[in-house]
Amino acid sequence: MAEGFNTEDMLDMYLLENGQLLEQLQEIVLDQKDADCFDEDSINEIFRTMHTIKGSSGIMMFDDITAVAHKLEDVFYFMRESHPENVPHLELVEHVLDVADFITGEMEKIQNGDPVDGDSSAIIQEIDKFLTKIKGGDPAEAGKDVKSPVHEEPKQFYIAPVATSDSHFYKIFVNFYQDTEMSNIHAYKIVYALKEIAEDLLYLPEDIISDESSSDVIIKDGFKILLQAQAEEAEVREIVSEGYSVEKVDISEINGQEFLKGFQDDGHADVQIDLESSVEEIEARTDQPAAIEAKPAKDKIAPGDFVIKSKDPGRQKKLAKDKPKQEKASFISVNVTKMDQLMELIGELVISESVVLQNQDLKVPGLNLDNFNKAAAQLSKISTDLQNVIMSMRMVPLANTFQKMNRIVFDVSRKLGKDIEFEMVGEQTEVDKNLIEHISDPLMHMVRNAVDHGIETNEERAQKGKTEKGKVTLSARTEAGKVWISVEDNGAGLDRDTILRKAREKGLLDNGRPDSSYSDKEVYQFITLPGFSTNTQVTEYSGRGVGMDVVVQNIQAVGGMLDIESTPGKGSIMSLKIPLTLAIIDGIVMETGGSSFVMESGVIKEFVRVDEDMMVYEPDGEEYVMVRGECFSVIRLGKRYGMTDYKESVEDGMMVILEVEDQKIALFVDKLVGKQEIVVKPIPSYVKKVKGLSGCTQLGDGSIALILDAAGLIA
Repeated sequence: MAEGFNTEDMLDMYLLENGQLLEQLQEIVLDQKDADCFDEDSINEIFRTMHTIKGSSGIMMFDDITAVAHKLEDVFYFMRESHPENVPHLELVEHVLDVADFITGEMEKIQNGDPVDGDSSAIIQEIDKFLTKIKGGDPAEAGKDVKSPVHEEPKQFYIAPVATSDSHFYKIFVNFYQDTEMSNIHAYKIVYALKEIAEDLLYLPEDIISDESSSDVIIKDGFKILLQAQAEEAEVREIVSEGYSVEKVDISEINGQEFLKGFQDDGHADVQIDLESSVEEIEARTDQPAAIEAKPAKDKIAPGDFVIKSKDPGRQKKLAKDKPKQEKASFISVNVTKMDQLMELIGELVISESVVLQNQDLKVPGLNLDNFNKAAAQLSKISTDLQNVIMSMRMVPLANTFQKMNRIVFDVSRKLGKDIEFEMVGEQTEVDKNLIEHISDPLMHMVRNAVDHGIETNEERAQKGKTEKGKVTLSARTEAGKVWISVEDNGAGLDRDTILRKAREKGLLDNGRPDSSYSDKEVYQFITLPGFSTNTQVTEYSGRGVGMDVVVQNIQAVGGMLDIESTPGKGSIMSLKIPLTLAIIDGIVMETGGSSFVMESGVIKEFVRVDEDMMVYEPDGEEYVMVRGECFSVIRLGKRYGMTDYKESVEDGMMVILEVEDQKIALFVDKLVGKQEIVVKPIPSYVKKVKGLSGCTQLGDGSIALILDAAGLIA
């Protein structure tokens, strides 16, 4: 490649596009893993995916990726052309996933700057055996002479023309979408793919690799190709077709003489269609050749290019073949770091807005602030709209994360010999991108537990009279500013007695407290403790007592919680409750002992003024308050955190009723300040972690307020 060519942009584009292709590939394969065979559309799609990855990897000189993609492409080319019967479907699924894993692993090395040193020979040999088997040959003879991939330096693909009676000549015109980045690389991928069938190949612009400015030319004028090949037009269209970056492809077959003219302008003037003049007028004009001025030929005549001449400019004429254009959504790729920086700036804007609107100078008696209040209201509206737009930009669907769980179910169930069906519900539910990173590991552990612990073996299900297949359902929904993600299985369910026995062995039960006094939810929470496992055998997936504690830690780190339900013999449901976003929340500001605290408004049920006669005091120091016949445990916030100067009498303060997962408590504070949008900031690492506190924020007066974690207070 030419000196100074920006390979970093090219590499980023390679990783982005192939990453998306691999996600689509895995989705297709996992959707049809339980079928008898791939349908025709899927076969064609997988073939095209491998063909594209092979071509782009060849350009980038990643030889092992090129080789393994080429070998899998051979399999699906044979299936597409020959339609073989009795293809071992699950074996083919595993081969496709093995190839996808290999390519993904190599791409991760590329992204991390590590050497791309994966060895594809073993995978190629296995696929070669499979291909030989479905062709009806002896698999033992396949793959013996598998050669290591050797890179050949890409060349300008001009092949000496040797036309035969079977040769066809094509003129190909490719239009890319206007927002396509590095269109010269996309054009080169087309050339690279066509060279496999080409006898002679020319393209314009010519210098598409070393000259980055050719990208602008291609977007403006299109990419032109002349092809000589012993291939029918349908085969050419298989290689060059509309898709990811290509908006339109026009292929026309020409004769040898036209091919030899190359890209010279063939001198056609614009074709004018006069829809207004009468036949007599048109015939009269044909008798006056001197009056006709020759118009210069256009630089480019695109297929279907007509100029419509009309005497009435007020009425637009349309050809019958014209269709109204639909606006196409435009997308650009943005670095996540920039999105995070933008979100931080929005947070600072919210804080600055609070500082301005709550400024002490505005509280001077007698000030007329009507105009200021109108401007402040407009500012608040704009900042709120801005927050909503930025938040929507950060929201991504859970579909990709759910598909990864589909893969885990497939792999684990195959290794454990269990026949398990996987179902996804609500996979288009959107959450903050940063939350995706926090929930991937918890979901993986929960799904593995469902497959390994929850669902019985095929023999055990038959003995219990269960006729339906084992099933894992992964679902998501939004509710009151929270996202619920549930993993449900139809397995054996949790054994309460076994969990209690294990908890007693580990000394987790209270002395003197009978087992019957523990609710099912309390018992099931024991499995989330570090080192707790009811499996008697250590397997690849469970038995070491790690997993569910990781789930709880990761979820609590983002202000979420885990809920467990189970019915013996019927199955279990494990649900994660997480916030939609971590950045900006609606909160209630309150004060105790001269310090400010904030509580998320979503967990607050009501505020209650209480009298002393509503209080109940236990000998052990526990306090309760009776509100409309319901008893709530009381937490004095000032006493909880060892503060001074907080109000002792309940009649001087305010009770805040909190509800978290069917548990309710009354939080006693000195006074309420008001509702405010809160920008969540982490507590500095040098401050010891305190239970019940999840972060901090800056208030309008510049002071710092601690953000209370309701789940931590109740636990």
